[in-house]
Amino acid sequence: MLIDGLDTSHVRLGDRPLIVCDVDDVVLQFIVPFERFLVSEGYRLVPRSFKLHGNIETADGAPADDVTVSRLIETFFERQEDWQAPLALAGESLAALSATADIVLLTAMPPVYRDQRRRLLDRFELDYPLLASLRPKGPIVKALHGARDLPVVFIDDMVRNLHSVQEHVDSCLLLHLMPVSEIHRFAPSAMDGIAKVAGWEEAAAHIGEHLSLPPAPARD
Repeated sequence: MLIDGLDTSHVRLGDRPLIVCDVDDVVLQFIVPFERFLVSEGYRLVPRSFKLHGNIETADGAPADDVTVSRLIETFFERQEDWQAPLALAGESLAALSATADIVLLTAMPPVYRDQRRRLLDRFELDYPLLASLRPKGPIVKALHGARDLPVVFIDDMVRNLHSVQEHVDSCLLLHLMPVSEIHRFAPSAMDGIAKVAGWEEAAAHIGEHLSLPPAPARD
């Protein structure tokens, strides 16, 4: 099936709840390895706002123009397998939730880099269906979930994606999971009805409650 030009034929949903999850800085670390990558290329991130363009400069302080920043981002995605790793508890949490719900990874990334991402996720046994698209996420999640009378969850670090899903999908649990970093201090706040969570332990607790799962055992 095509959703807004996106091939979803590899996504097979059962008669179970659906969890749709962003990837960068939600499942895989992004900002920390990206900063290390920039240093390796002779650049650095100097956050003044919540975006990459306009906040990257050379080691001696010269601003990088938009073309250079776009090239650096694309190069990072090309080489993501050398840099990115899962966030703490992401793999364990998703594995536990997959016993009850179907999980789909929806990454906001140019589709041309999907194969690299697929290999990287598989390396860490995050072998859930992957969709790569730069289009708004709300219509994609709506089309995936359809008219099913089952719980649905969406997790992202970007407010615009959470608002898009909020607009298109009724009764969806929306979780704003965002790492602690200098650039994230400038991130906008989400609208009412979207829960902000500090990490995967808290996210899993919210999801468990939404899906009426028994509480997870307390961690030592």
